[in-house]
Parts: sequence; structure tokens; C-alpha cells
Amino acid sequence: MKSVRYWSVRNASWLHRIYKAFEKLLLILHPVWNKVGYRRLDGPFADVEKVVKGFLFDSKSCGQCTLGSTGLACPMNCPKTLRNGPCGGVRGDGSCEVKPDMTCVWVTAWEGSQRIGEPQSTIQVIQPPLDSRLNGTSAWLREVRKKLGIAEI
Repeated sequence: MKSVRYWSVRNASWLHRIYKAFEKLLLILHPVWNKVGYRRLDGPFADVEKVVKGFLFDSKSCGQCTLGSTGLACPMNCPKTLRNGPCGGVRGDGSCEVKPDMTCVWVTAWEGSQRIGEPQSTIQVIQPPLDSRLNGTSAWLREVRKKLGIAEI
């Protein structure tokens, strides 16, 4: 999975465009999701997300995805699960202090954000603490509701 994760970051530019188009499609289909019921759809969507994002991005299915602002690198791959930047132990060669054979997730995230061409401020947005109650839920549907101003159920 690590090799596919690195491939995804190297190809972040066009993968991000596909990701944004998919997000627009999900927003357009809101009336369908609303009619069927977001609660009813959450499980199946989470299952699909786990497979797709798990394969492409080595996502940990936290339900609070930040891939769009972290250069398509899932910060939950950090051994310390840091969501807001690297720890003080990043080695000079960019490797992780906990897993020296792994490039720091935040070094990878920075590289991916540069490939996407996002303003640096996107990756510098402080993320809220992880809510473990949302593990295994659909971040896609949560993002649709957030963008449309619909309260969580």
C-alpha cells in the first residue's frame, strides 16, 4: 500500500482534479442522498470509501478526511497520528523518527500539495482533533452536508 500511496502523491495534480469533480457530482446528487437518507447511505458509502481511499491513499477511514488539504497524503499514516504537521523528529533526509524506513507523512503531504498547486495556506489550516466516534463513517457524505450547510444527524 505504501508504494501506491507514494504514487498517488506523485500524481496528485490530476488525481486531485478527479477528486474535485467527484465532489461536485456528490453535491449535485444531494437530492437523491437526501431522499434515500444520509444515515441509510453512510454504511455503504463508508465501505466504498474504505476500498477506494484505502487503495489509492492508504487511508485509515477516520471519517474526517483531509486528503484535499494535505496533498492527497493521509496524515493518519503518521505513526503518531499527527493531523497538523510534522513532529520535531523528522530526520534530515525527510524520514520518520518512529519508522526510519518511511518518509514522513508531512514531507509527502507538502510535496503533494505543491504538485496540486494549492496555496500553501491550504495545508497550513489547523485541523480539529480527531473524533474517534466517526471512525469508519463516510467522510464524503459528511463533506456534502458540510458544504450545503446541513447539520449532522
